[in-house]
Amino acid sequence: MIIGARFNGPPGSGNGGYSAGLLAAELGTGPAEVTLRKPPPLGVEFRLSHDGPVLRALDGETVIAEARPLDEPAPSAVPPVSPAEAEQAAKAYPGFADHPFPTCYVCGHARDDGMGIFPGPVGDGRVAAPWTVADGPGQVTLWAALDCPGGWSVISEGRPYVLGRLAVWVDALPSAGDACVVLGRHVGGEGRKADVLSTVYGPGGDRLATARATWIAI
Repeated sequence: MIIGARFNGPPGSGNGGYSAGLLAAELGTGPAEVTLRKPPPLGVEFRLSHDGPVLRALDGETVIAEARPLDEPAPSAVPPVSPAEAEQAAKAYPGFADHPFPTCYVCGHARDDGMGIFPGPVGDGRVAAPWTVADGPGQVTLWAALDCPGGWSVISEGRPYVLGRLAVWVDALPSAGDACVVLGRHVGGEGRKADVLSTVYGPGGDRLATARATWIAI
């Protein structure tokens, strides 16, 4: 397993959702939870090791991430907004003014080859963004789409966070060219940890996937 150089989050390390999705895909297509133990390095071939149901990605002897299958129902979806509301929210994306990682593959505005997901506030602790699916959508791309919107429901100016753990339930995959809406919501946490939810809706308003995540302030 290798995280390609273009799929970065912070400079020099993989986007959390993409990296987690890549490891989760090794377990199959069912619900899974991935814990990131270290910032995932780019361009490194990880050794995969099973310990019962847990799959670990190792760089040498260092555990980078751990994935496990889930046998539990998905959390409640983040309530949707219309595509027009998501478009309007994206205009107020706080990352345009203050972004800790402006070249992030998912939500970075300082690149033209990323996913271009820019979540802005829509009230009730939620953020939303439109997402037009590029060619070649798949499970890993959906994990990436669920990542940053959850983070932007808690990130504030001068208080950056990074992904610590992500659990994802996929109902259906989008198709290339689909105009989707992605939402995130801050639901709890304490200290440096924030608990968030995120949901992707397809063009017809159907739920495609929901995630539960823990973000950690740095």
